[in-house]
Amino acid sequence: MKTTELPRWASAFVLPVLNLLSALLVAALVIHLLGESPTESLRILIDSAVINPEGLSYTLFYASTFIFTGLSVSIAMKAGLFNIGSEGQLYVGGLGLTVVMLTLDHSLPAWLLIPAAMLGSAVFGAAWAWLPGYLQAKRGSHVVVTTIMFNFIAASLMNFIIVKYLIPEGQQNPASRVFADAGAMPRLNTWFPVLGDTPLNVSFLLAIAALAVYGVMVWRSSWGYKLRATGLNQSAAHYAGVSISRMIIVAMLISGALAGLGAVNSIMGSTHYLSLNFPAGAGFVGIAIALMGRQHPVGIFLSSVLFGALIQGGFDLSLEKPNIPQETFVFIQGLIILFCGAMENLYAPAVLKLLNIRKG
Repeated sequence: MKTTELPRWASAFVLPVLNLLSALLVAALVIHLLGESPTESLRILIDSAVINPEGLSYTLFYASTFIFTGLSVSIAMKAGLFNIGSEGQLYVGGLGLTVVMLTLDHSLPAWLLIPAAMLGSAVFGAAWAWLPGYLQAKRGSHVVVTTIMFNFIAASLMNFIIVKYLIPEGQQNPASRVFADAGAMPRLNTWFPVLGDTPLNVSFLLAIAALAVYGVMVWRSSWGYKLRATGLNQSAAHYAGVSISRMIIVAMLISGALAGLGAVNSIMGSTHYLSLNFPAGAGFVGIAIALMGRQHPVGIFLSSVLFGALIQGGFDLSLEKPNIPQETFVFIQGLIILFCGAMENLYAPAVLKLLNIRKG
């Protein structure tokens, strides 16, 4: 009997791997056209981003933020929503964190200040995601359109707030003042000196915990079943007693909160101040991570590490190979998004045919 649908292991593992290999093959061709060896470039990238302990530390640092933005997009996707607004929610979450820090960093101890700042980032991120969720649930405004608009609104709003109110008097840098030392996330090199002087911090462990909670909530709870039912078939979920509008709004609130928490790693773990454009596209990378990782905790983690490695390894590679500009790796990210998003089922017919031949 012929199989008409791919088994779960094929769609969750085989297709993403084939798509990733396709993107890397095209990237290798581009590097070859630039006059460099693709194999040597790959060796340099892996060595600087994975094998070298300090490079691996930077890779995991970047991955920490990407895990939160990937989770943000994934939880919305499970409800059938394509939240493109994680970038803006991350940006506004940074504002919530900063408000708490600037208000309390000289009066609270670290064990109270850090959780309060994290709560501020989650609340502000959730609040920024609430209105698109409400408009989708109650007014039928498509969440893709509203979240794109809210990204631009967030960028303009943050530009105004930072420049108008947060720049210390006499300073030209578009950023807030530096937070007190009590607001710094503990760095992992305190316990693991081999990591070197890098910004990898406890946010990485929090990201791993968030992946675990996400996995349990989505696949091992009644709420997660209702969430997935809403995403698969709203009519069936409605007749089963699920409040669709409530589920949409709650999913967007959680999505925004997760995106907002991504600011903790970037700000409290590294710069220790709010700067203009600090998200640097991490919210958009979260879309690629959710698509490539198939909204699964393990897939999200591996995809986040991959994109972190591309950033860290790409920086070192562009220094050693001047013919390969830093922008090449933005192009590679775009290729991964193309093959894992728009063309995610490119190899599905061939894989399905191969499985049927083996069964026959």
